[in-house]
Amino acid sequence: MKRIIVLLPLFLLLAGCSGNWGWYVVDPSTTNGANNLRFMMSGAYNTILMSLTAILISITVGLLVALPGLSKKKRWRAVNRTYVEIVRAVPILVLILWVYYGLPQLSGITLNVFWAGVLALALSDSAFQAEIFRAGIQSIGKGQYEAAQSISLNYRDMMRFVILPQAIRRILPALGNQLVYMLKMSSLVSVIGMQELTRKANELVVSEYRPLEIYTILVLEYLVLILIVSAGVRWLERRMNSSEA
Repeated sequence: MKRIIVLLPLFLLLAGCSGNWGWYVVDPSTTNGANNLRFMMSGAYNTILMSLTAILISITVGLLVALPGLSKKKRWRAVNRTYVEIVRAVPILVLILWVYYGLPQLSGITLNVFWAGVLALALSDSAFQAEIFRAGIQSIGKGQYEAAQSISLNYRDMMRFVILPQAIRRILPALGNQLVYMLKMSSLVSVIGMQELTRKANELVVSEYRPLEIYTILVLEYLVLILIVSAGVRWLERRMNSSEA
């Protein structure tokens, strides 16, 4: 990440030498450029808040959906498979449009763009979270279950204190990948008017007519966000591994 920050000014300088580039629209040394940059970066708050809210909901729903998939009863496993297959089959953009425009007509509940985006992202991701949790829990050896039963733990306490802590350590990289995925997919919520990073960039393109420069800055914004998230996940992995040791 430090290399990117160091090389970015050089990259912008070299690109500015080309007649095809007009970096003046995002030049922080000018009033207009600084205002444009602030306008674009103002969408970061909504992007981060929406992604974090959606991932927390999807993790919770995914865990609840994963548990029936571990049951010995066929009908409970069928519930898990039906939910996962149906939700995974729907493209996320279609789901966003359906939640925002269709769900209010069916339920009578009006959703603003933020909660419509959160609900659609969380619903789409929950199917993947369910499979991640199911695989993580199934990877725990039978000896752990037998040890928990030997000290008279009920199912809830066994999951809470014995199985899930071990499973989470194993699936943490996958959970981190899903958070990165959520950050990227949040850009699609711009189609219903959510004022996040991509929407801000689109609005600036309409007024400045410099898509190449503006979308390049947008790429860098997402790159920085994702690098920070990835570094945070790796740090958390090291902490959990060291505490286990």
